[in-house]
Amino acid sequence: MKPICHTRQLCQGTRAGQSAAAGGRGVSVWPVVRAGLAAALAHWALWSSLAAEEPAAADARPANDAAAEPSYEADVRPILASRCLECHGAEQRKAELDLSTPEGLLQGGESGAAVEPGKPDESLLYEMVHEELMPAGDSEPLSEAEVETIRRWIAAGARIDSSAGGAAAETGAAGWHEIQALMLLRCTVCHGPRQQEGGLDLSSLPSMLAGGDSGPALVPGKPDKSLLLERIHAGAMPPRGRLIEASVKPMAPAEIEKLTRWIRDGAVEQGPGDASGLEAPASDGDRQFWSFQPPRPADVPAAGQPGWVRNPVDAFIAARLDERGLAPSAEAPREVLLRRACFDLTGLPPQPEEVETFLSDADPAAYEKLIDRLLASQQYGERWGRHWLDLAGYADSEGKREQDLPRRFAWRYRDYVIRSFNIDKPYDWFLLEQLAGDELADYEQAAEITQEIYDNLVATGFLRMAPDSTWANITGFVPDRLEVVADELDVLGSAVMGLSIKCARCHSHKFDPLSQRDYYRLVAVFKGAYDEHDWLKPQISTLKAPVSFDTQPARLLPYVLPAEREAWLARERGLDDEIARLRQELQRQAEPLIKEHVEKRLAELPEVLRDDLRKTLETPAEKRSTVQTYLAGKFESSLRIDQQQLSELDQGFKEQSEATARRIDELTALRQPEPAIRALWDRGDPTPAFVYRRGDYLNPGPAVEPGVPAVLADSDAPFEVQPPWPGAKQTGRRLAFARWLTRPNHPLTARVMVNRIWKHHFGEGLVRTLDNFGKAGERPTHPELLDWLAIEFVRKGWSVKAMHRLMMTSSTYRQSSTASEQQREIDPDNRLLSRMPMRRMEAEVLLDTLASVAGRLDHTPYGPPDPVSARADGLVTIDAGPRGWRRGIYVQQWRKQLPTLLEAFDLPQMNPNCVERSESIVAPQALHLLNDSLVRELAGHFAQRVRQRATGDWASQVEQVYLIALGRMPTGDERQLGAETLARLTEAWQNAAPADGVDVPAEQRALTSFCHTVINTAEFLYID
Repeated sequence: MKPICHTRQLCQGTRAGQSAAAGGRGVSVWPVVRAGLAAALAHWALWSSLAAEEPAAADARPANDAAAEPSYEADVRPILASRCLECHGAEQRKAELDLSTPEGLLQGGESGAAVEPGKPDESLLYEMVHEELMPAGDSEPLSEAEVETIRRWIAAGARIDSSAGGAAAETGAAGWHEIQALMLLRCTVCHGPRQQEGGLDLSSLPSMLAGGDSGPALVPGKPDKSLLLERIHAGAMPPRGRLIEASVKPMAPAEIEKLTRWIRDGAVEQGPGDASGLEAPASDGDRQFWSFQPPRPADVPAAGQPGWVRNPVDAFIAARLDERGLAPSAEAPREVLLRRACFDLTGLPPQPEEVETFLSDADPAAYEKLIDRLLASQQYGERWGRHWLDLAGYADSEGKREQDLPRRFAWRYRDYVIRSFNIDKPYDWFLLEQLAGDELADYEQAAEITQEIYDNLVATGFLRMAPDSTWANITGFVPDRLEVVADELDVLGSAVMGLSIKCARCHSHKFDPLSQRDYYRLVAVFKGAYDEHDWLKPQISTLKAPVSFDTQPARLLPYVLPAEREAWLARERGLDDEIARLRQELQRQAEPLIKEHVEKRLAELPEVLRDDLRKTLETPAEKRSTVQTYLAGKFESSLRIDQQQLSELDQGFKEQSEATARRIDELTALRQPEPAIRALWDRGDPTPAFVYRRGDYLNPGPAVEPGVPAVLADSDAPFEVQPPWPGAKQTGRRLAFARWLTRPNHPLTARVMVNRIWKHHFGEGLVRTLDNFGKAGERPTHPELLDWLAIEFVRKGWSVKAMHRLMMTSSTYRQSSTASEQQREIDPDNRLLSRMPMRRMEAEVLLDTLASVAGRLDHTPYGPPDPVSARADGLVTIDAGPRGWRRGIYVQQWRKQLPTLLEAFDLPQMNPNCVERSESIVAPQALHLLNDSLVRELAGHFAQRVRQRATGDWASQVEQVYLIALGRMPTGDERQLGAETLARLTEAWQNAAPADGVDVPAEQRALTSFCHTVINTAEFLYID
């Protein structure tokens, strides 16, 4: 009997089960794990007892152990060829393992080496066939004889016959890629291309042989003569006292042994695992999946709903409704369409004047004019910019660990996004700037920083939004840096490509044809800017200290617009001048007082010395005579009085000095850090990129070149990297990637974006899994419509506003949310779009709407975020400015200190981003709206606004409340009931005690209560 690795089977089963349930999200597998482990332990105990009873049987080995050693070519290779190559050959290469060649066998796969010479029990190849885990599926396991042949071959050293064409005869040899990765990890921070302490560069073999000030770093074939190993064994390298400073760790014993073995074997630049030229091509079947094919032109269906089809969107929707025998819903009332459109495009309710104007406009194109007017407003960019900031993971703080340090200049990226949406920047260029803005123009040599150059650099903040803890040495080691890169690739995949790229970091994707090699190709694309072995910290400190851009200590660039820099310089000069004036004035006041006290001290000395001492004090030290020097040595310390001593001698001067110091502190607090851009830029000369097996940076695999996922590669549009301009130091890798991503026929880019626009208008995307267009994601409900929209998006110049007009002017968008019995039965989830969904306000929309109806919304755009305050009771509140509250998009967004009101209504905590907001219904929401002091304050302002607009009677007040808050006039019953309620509330408040000690008229308190009640209604919170 042989043991079965239940733990391995359990892990595989758990992963499969988890992936199958809800895309692997939020599924608890621990009960299964515990049950499986219990079964495994019970089985192991039973097997162990049987083995103990029959030791000879358990330890028995076939008698032919002493027989001739199995040959790779004659014995092992035929077994692999017949039983393994279907999954692990040159074409399939599952788990990055190719067993068709000696090189592939020696290189191993994403789980590491396939064989450990002399150690069959530690070799994955033997483990998998011995435990009958491979071949997978319904295939017959290997015979006992075949398994035994593999075991004996490994036990004998796993030698490759020279006739087999192997790259190395011994699998235990270390490859150059392992040594190079080791040097990068442990040594090149001090001895690399950018810094060569002692004149030594260990990043390449020639530079290692050339050595530094102390001579060659190594002697091939002679590890005991190699200075590098000598310093490592002595504990001198890396220096123990500088490990934290450099964010490196000493070499582990196994790493030292690997380096020693490589030097002993001749220190060559080739070895096992270095042959990475062969790529695993994507299969034709993989490429045929719908989302990996370019969008296909589709004929617009013939109108299936006469009189209802206004544009092609309606035609596609009507065709599907006809198939199911359904009719669309009736058109929503005009006031409903107005409120719906205003919230969709601006995130704000219509003002009473807008309601009256729109409802009285008899022009047949009134609705279309409304859409154009909303798209042209400043508020449009603020609304739709917020959607994109969710995808980017925008935050004003780092928040990776317990510290939540502020990001000084993150707001520039937020403002860039808002401006881009307002000017309808083409989406392809919008992406190009964010992915490679620093490679679009030579900003370092530009005569002047233009708005275009500034935007290019600010836009790269998209790649700087993930949480980043590497600001500190202790949290800035290579694995911490790789987490930042992984998060940014996660953002890229989920926001732009609609693929779960992050799954391939540790293993080839379980569902989609995305290999580990594909993942690290993408890592290599970003290596010029994000290099784990050549890292820049995200910030310097939390203080308003000047930035030393000459040494580039952090990821900040000084290339702001000239007007901003001049304004900053003028402000700083003004503060300098005022501080200097204060100090001069204090000195002017001090001089006569000092002279007076000096004279008092001179009067205590012999008269014959006084004149000489006065002249000595007035004469600079370097010009004094011998006598004056002697007198100074004897008397100057007692006669010289500074401002500090004067303060001790004169109470009046002390008070003046303290007042001046306080004023200087106030002025110093007004200083601002030198304006800078929180950007990502290509520094050139990136280090090599390796496949990290199982995502482990300590287990490097073969080197990879920058590239794109094989399944998306297009032979007609190859991925080609070139310098962005002649003589550029930049690699051009991200620019090549951005151009590949934004080519017109890219299978994913346009589809993903139009699907997001659709989701924000219709509640659900045509593909409901917004971030997953892969095999584990949902299929599109209307695939022809999705492709038609993607093609139309590109044809319209990648114009987002054109997509808004197309979708919002359709009859589909204008439907009522009321569902018939037939619609609820046939289309219960509204997947056929037989009606419009009703949606609740998002967190910022609620805040903005409360401030808007209260007349306290400050429309000032752009600039640093508005601060929030954490109260002693745990509530986080939003600070108002002199003109009220700015929009929620301008509120400081800490990762770990979200405003309580916004958090209650599902403001996401960016980790690393938010693809789709949740919409919870929980008790704290109602409690906040009822009891929150900010909401109550805004209800009071709302009541004051109503009183200013109403004619005075209760019915008029009710009308204004409904018009301002709900965008419509009340019905007759609502008007009567509202007036009666105001009358009863007024009567109730007349005999009540003053609120908070303030005597407020009963009518005003009644109206405030009524306004507060209305903003707690479902009609206020939900958009029909």
